Amino acid sequence: MNKLIVTAFIAGLSYAAYAGASTLSTSTVASAEVPADAPQAETVIASWPQGPLKVAMMMIDKYGQPDESTSSMLIWRNNGPWKKSVVHRDEIPHSFPTPHSDVLEQVISYKVPLDKFNDLAKFDGSVIAKRTKGELSSSSDREEMNFLAVNLARDIVEGKRSVEDARKYHAQAARTTLAGKESAYMKNLSFSTIGTTADPDVEEK
Repeated sequence: MNKLIVTAFIAGLSYAAYAGASTLSTSTVASAEVPADAPQAETVIASWPQGPLKVAMMMIDKYGQPDESTSSMLIWRNNGPWKKSVVHRDEIPHSFPTPHSDVLEQVISYKVPLDKFNDLAKFDGSVIAKRTKGELSSSSDREEMNFLAVNLARDIVEGKRSVEDARKYHAQAARTTLAGKESAYMKNLSFSTIGTTADPDVEEK
């Protein structure tokens, strides 16, 4: 990413990102300020609410400019281990494992067996399997929490954990993160996503 300084002041948030570095401080300025020559993504998110704005800036800082920008989302494709990452402007309240807003959706190529769809739905309503496309996605407020959810979903599919055990581990990992301890499941995917995962089904005759 070219060197630039983007300072966004929204509801007490001051986030400055440049050349891969970031700082966070407090402010009471109520509106966003962006340089006139700022890239499209920074211009788009300047008016976003505080939570999605913060996540968007962190994603730009880590992965660079998104491949697509609209008034309501930023989209990266094939960024890191993900097939797609989307930061949404509109927040979805979610109480599991602790109260937060889902704004960061991340997708991998993964084939979920038909008999495991219900288990994943019971595990986490923000973990969604798409049979035809062969995808598994997780939505949360942080990439670390998406890593955790997808890794636990895979454990459920592989029979390594029950739904109840996965939910308990998820909640415990979330709590320990607040204490400064991070589970290995929150650092990256614990498995490979290489291979054909799509399932076009068959014609009904």
